Order: sequence, then structure tokens, then C-alpha cells
Amino acid sequence: MSRRSPLFPLSVLARAYRRNLKAFARATQPVRTKAAAVPRARSPAVPVVRTPHKPLPASGEWIAGVAPGPAGARRFHLYVPPGLALRRGEKRPLLVMLHGCGQTGRELAASSRMNRLAVRHRFLVLYPEQERLANAHGCWNWFDRRSGKADAEAATLLAAIDRVARRHPVDTARVGVAGLSAGASMAALLAARYPGRFCAVAMHSGVAPGSADSAATAMAAMRGRRAAHLPGPSPALAAQGPVLAPLPPLLILHGDGDSVVSVRNAVATAELWAAALGARAGTVRTLQRGKRHAMRVTEYKARGRAQVTLREIVGLGHAWSGGSSGMPYSDPAGPDASALVWAFVARQFRQ
Repeated sequence: MSRRSPLFPLSVLARAYRRNLKAFARATQPVRTKAAAVPRARSPAVPVVRTPHKPLPASGEWIAGVAPGPAGARRFHLYVPPGLALRRGEKRPLLVMLHGCGQTGRELAASSRMNRLAVRHRFLVLYPEQERLANAHGCWNWFDRRSGKADAEAATLLAAIDRVARRHPVDTARVGVAGLSAGASMAALLAARYPGRFCAVAMHSGVAPGSADSAATAMAAMRGRRAAHLPGPSPALAAQGPVLAPLPPLLILHGDGDSVVSVRNAVATAELWAAALGARAGTVRTLQRGKRHAMRVTEYKARGRAQVTLREIVGLGHAWSGGSSGMPYSDPAGPDASALVWAFVARQFRQ
């Protein structure tokens, strides 16, 4: 009888891992459909055909940089609004925007139009960039906690924020983080691991924190079939003592027509985050502005303050709500997610 090679089990695991990774990638790829074929009552998961990168606003600075960290170097772009003439010692807020799979930071800037709000409200916007060597499909590895890759990327993103803050007029007491899809999941991981570094976090169409630890479990988590739990703070923070900052307030936006990431993740995240902050759900309200998609809004309050706000957007697919037309992962028929994100973040700065 022939003997099997001792490497046989390892090769089986390797093939299984590759299959899971390919399935995960397929689930997050754009769907090419013609806009005219999509009924207005229900948004597509990803609208229309990919177009060339739209130009960013001519005004302001678009500054490129690289930040080294535990996960290796990551590129980033920083948007600085025009006319940001500051008095000596004055600093401005920073909003970190994390792109999704199959997307770049530049595309997120174009579809969200967050830079326009930065001009109006005078804040800086940081767009970190995932390297294709780290993930072939441009996804932040929020799910890969078993290997330590997720936590290493979170630490690297924090290093990018610190690098920008040292070189530009950033008020480190007024930093918010937001993301779309895989970027939303990474934003939640960042806030959970480094709770004292962020005043607010916003998740748009993301997966519940702690619900996956590998590419295989990520697929089930995206469908809302995995239990969620909050990742603890980083070991470096925990070693400093038992007194840690509470989790920052959380805004969740998610379409109930999302076929890529189940809206069950939004509810699971809201309940998990609210429980950690001792907040309770209030009455569900339905809001609609003009002909835009309606929203079901639930606020989870503690001590008279909304700690978690859940906005379930009726008919929205896997796309940035209220984004530019013609861009991947963008639906102009939805409520203006960028305005909602900034209003939520700015409210935490004031409080």
C-alpha cells in the first residue's frame, strides 16, 4: 500500500482556503448592469458600468503619502480644503474614510463627495489605500483575525493617522472614522481596538464586528449567519491598566436591499455596540426626504444621549447612499450618507 505524503493535509487546507477566498471575492465584485434596466423602486447591489475616475475638486490639496506599520507600508491621500489659513496653534478635525472591496480611496472620494463637505465645514479627510499584495481584491482584511492580519492592518491605519497628524494641523481630539463595506468593518475594528482615539465611528453596509476570523467565516458573516462580539482593545492599551475609554458613538447606515452584506449585520452591530455602552433602543421612526429612499431610524440612548443610531434605508443595495451617479457602489437615489455621517461626527465633537 502506498503511503500518502505528510504534506497531503496541508495541501487540502490550502485548496480549501483558496476556494473560500475566491468565493468571498466573487461576493464583493461589482455587478455590471445597465441603469435603464433597474427598477427605481429597488436599488441594484452595485449600479451601472464602471466609469473612469472622476476628477476631484480643483480647489484644495490632494496630498499623497506612505505610512509604515505592522502590516507593512500603506499609501494614503489626504484632502486639505482650500483657504485653510489657521491662526497659530489652531487645528482642524480629521475624518478617516475607508474604501470597500473592488474600490480605491480616490473612487470613494468621488462617489461620496465628502471633500465638498470638507470645504464647507473646514475639516481634513484621510483616504488610506489597501495594497493589492495584502488583498488581491483591495479588501481591508477585517475578517482575518486568526492570522493576526486584521489587527496588524488596524495598527497600520492608526500609524497613518499619527503620521498625518504630525505633519498637518490635525486636532487629535476630534478624529472620526467611517467606511463602506469592508472599510466599515475595519472602521468598527479600529474603534473597538483603539476606543480612545476616535470621537465617532460610522459603518455603511458593513459586517458586524468580531463575526469572522478567516475568509471562510467571512462569507457566513456577510450573510448575517455568525454571532457577533466586540474585539477587545489592543494589548498595548490593555497593558496600561484597567481604565479604558468607552467605545465611541456609532452611526450605522445599511440598505435593506443589500444582497452582498445582509442588513441583519446592521441590527446585530447596533445591539452589540449599544449593550457595551448601556444604551437602550427607542421607538423606530420612518423618515423620507422628497423622492429619496425612506429610512427606518432607531436611536439607542444612555443618559439622555444617542450612543448608537441605526438607519436602515429602504430599497438600497450595496452602495453609498446618495452618492454620485455613474460610480460603482454608489446610489444617488438614497439619502445623503455623507451629510449624515459628517453631522453625526460633528455632533460628537461638540459633545
